[in-house]
Amino acid sequence: MKMIFIIYMCGVYSLAFALFHIGFWKIFKWNDDLKKLVFANKGIMQILNVQIIYYFLFTAFVCFAFPAELLNTKLGNAFLLGCSLFWLIRAIQQFIFLKSNHYIIRILTVIFIIGTVLFALPVFMN
Repeated sequence: MKMIFIIYMCGVYSLAFALFHIGFWKIFKWNDDLKKLVFANKGIMQILNVQIIYYFLFTAFVCFAFPAELLNTKLGNAFLLGCSLFWLIRAIQQFIFLKSNHYIIRILTVIFIIGTVLFALPVFMN
């Protein structure tokens, strides 16, 4: 039951990131800032954001709807490890694309590492 709870937490984590990304237009003032980009880049930024929102919502759905399957099947374990790898790669990208000592960058890096561990934990602790 303890690992099922962690999988539910993975769902909450993913849902929180979906909500965060939904707020990108307002948080980052995209209505103004994206006007500075060429047409293709403006569209690509928004398309990528909408697609990542979908990914997070789908991941949350899978975690909430199929926790036992995620925990007890090879496919479920592969899904969890894939999500863990997603967050590990995202944490690494902080150092490549956001070379800054700003405290928010550091906080986000820690949050991404938490995601890495959170999604891997049910696989390795089961």
